[in-house]
Amino acid sequence: MNLADKIIKLKKEKKAVILAHNYQRQDIQNIADYVGDSIELSRKAMEEKEAEIIAFSAVDFMAESAKILNPDKKVLLPSLGARCPMAQMLTVDEIKKGKVLHPHSPLVLYVNTLASAKAYCDICCTSANAVEVIESLNAETVLFGPDRNLAEYVQKETGKTVIPIPEWGFCPTHLLFQPEDVQILKMQYPDAVVMAHPECSAEMRDVANFVGSTSQMCKYAKQCNAKTFIVATEEGLLHRLGKDNPKKQFILAYEEAVCPNMKLNTLERLYTALKEEKHVVTIPEPIAKKAKKALDRMFELKTSGN
Repeated sequence: MNLADKIIKLKKEKKAVILAHNYQRQDIQNIADYVGDSIELSRKAMEEKEAEIIAFSAVDFMAESAKILNPDKKVLLPSLGARCPMAQMLTVDEIKKGKVLHPHSPLVLYVNTLASAKAYCDICCTSANAVEVIESLNAETVLFGPDRNLAEYVQKETGKTVIPIPEWGFCPTHLLFQPEDVQILKMQYPDAVVMAHPECSAEMRDVANFVGSTSQMCKYAKQCNAKTFIVATEEGLLHRLGKDNPKKQFILAYEEAVCPNMKLNTLERLYTALKEEKHVVTIPEPIAKKAKKALDRMFELKTSGN
């Protein structure tokens, strides 16, 4: 029995559900019960009434969100080192400073934040629904953390003043994409449609035909008549895009765009975490309750990103 089969057998014995983010390794995506973006997966876990364990193959903040939304389930993170650099950039101290400077502005936090930060915000958003969330607020100036590029994108789309905290929060992987690389690829694939994640730079978003989250890219690729796509997001998404659209071609806009933190999760680590039920995600109850309010408020909006 190979390792993948052992994991599937163990999952059944443990009454576990395996969630894998779109950026995970291909072999993990292939055995996961659900593959998707972070909030999409956490909500899928809520529907698994019989599951007692959630093995979330992703990074820290995603596993935290799963725990917040599924408090009665044991949530496991296969690798303790799988931490999102962007989420680490936004500290509680940064939030407190922003609130002192802008006491009357609501605080919107990207779900790519730690639970300790979410506990201080008014409402959360995803990359798919950030525009709708901020448009829903009765305020012309909004504090937004931690991704500066997403803040710039939302400001352009809504016309509101969106103040990023920290000032220069970013995703290291998405900043690897440069418009020059796309221009070269377009010479080889002139009919290709360019898709970019809003965490990319403004210059990169400007050369894209479509800007959206990973889930929105998957939907757009299915609906679009184009046969070739240049994709500006972490390379793991290309596996799902290819499986969903076998007659279409997907080219990574920059070949080295790999998130090392996402790739820390392996079949070996997933198997060990399940077998030993280790790397259990815990969140202090007061923080979890406050963070859940911010997530629930987002869900109540019934936006296209939920």
